[in-house]
Amino acid sequence: MKIKRQSRIVELIKEHEIETQDQLAEMLINDGFNVTQATISRDMRELKVTKVTTSSGGQKYAVLASEDAKISEQLSRVFREGVISMDYAQNIIVIKTLNGMAMAVALALDSMGNSEIMGTIAGDDTIFCVVKTEQKAIRLIERLRSR
Repeated sequence: MKIKRQSRIVELIKEHEIETQDQLAEMLINDGFNVTQATISRDMRELKVTKVTTSSGGQKYAVLASEDAKISEQLSRVFREGVISMDYAQNIIVIKTLNGMAMAVALALDSMGNSEIMGTIAGDDTIFCVVKTEQKAIRLIERLRSR
């Protein structure tokens, strides 16, 4: 649950201009996470979240680029632990995940920087990943399985 929650925190911070932990807590609660301010504070410390100045002069939370390696490792762990199976049909890879983990696994997959991926679509427990060619789909699955 911690990995899923932290992955969602990263997503929310990247998608929204969040100014306070209360805003973040409200978003997480709306997403079904049972969180307290103390939990969010610990997660943000572990994720190395900081406040930065926005273009309008306000403040928002951001994940520092220098911490990308640590977050990438956490997202890789989300991928490894969340995936049940992978298969392909021509240039589409279908990834089955644990219930509720498809969005987090898709975020992890997108963060890996695979240039052959054209796009991903995630539901609750399934991800469709469009790859440029069938050969690239085969090679990508092999690489992902070896992670």
